[in-house]
Amino acid sequence: MTFEHYFDKEFELRYLEMNKLGLATPTIILALLEETAADHCYSINHSLFDLNKKNVGWVLVSGILQIDRYPSYKEKITIRTWLSSYSSIKGYRENIIFDKHHNIIGRAKGLWVFFDIEKRKPIPIFNDIKEKWPCYSEESIVKNIKKKIETTYTASHIKKFKVNRFDTDMNKHVNNIRYLQWVIESLPEDIVDNYHLHVLDGRFIAEAQYGDHILSLTKDMKDLSFMHTIKIEGSDIVCGNAKTFWRKN
Repeated sequence: MTFEHYFDKEFELRYLEMNKLGLATPTIILALLEETAADHCYSINHSLFDLNKKNVGWVLVSGILQIDRYPSYKEKITIRTWLSSYSSIKGYRENIIFDKHHNIIGRAKGLWVFFDIEKRKPIPIFNDIKEKWPCYSEESIVKNIKKKIETTYTASHIKKFKVNRFDTDMNKHVNNIRYLQWVIESLPEDIVDNYHLHVLDGRFIAEAQYGDHILSLTKDMKDLSFMHTIKIEGSDIVCGNAKTFWRKN
């Protein structure tokens, strides 16, 4: 890439971030992507904590993650992020994950909305943020992440959870990483133990709050793919829908 408006962050993978094969977990990859975005905010003097003091923040509404190879213990990776487009209230964040040899091992794309935490509604992005984050039109993944993913009503696998205090973040709702954990927990052990998550395509629909009881519904599809719905038990509220695609380890 020859454009100037990207942000790079290097990580060295730690022991607590590994699975039993000594590879990073999908939820850790999401956490590192989130950390990179947070540092990108910090780099322009609009840290997430400073924004929170103004009762505003960024909320992920949809995204796709593709991992071709998971990094191993002590491996160093670099996540490159940039904004590919804006509207008045939202922007597309692109991500590429490189190994130490600058090989691409993963990609991610997310649609983020600027959000009034107290009023629970989108607001215009600060002009200063747009000026300090010029966008570049190149995409990390060419995918329409606004396209609807159908709700799963007939599940092959169901798991129940309760939203605890540490499942929520400073925006007062369940963090997006927790949804992926709930999805993975609902999958059969054979899949999680013998395959790795290659692609996650997700849409966030409604918020889950502290104290809610959650159902994670998973439906078997063809060729190691699954449909997922996260909903609040005892209601018709669907928090999110997703598709996952898996590959043999």
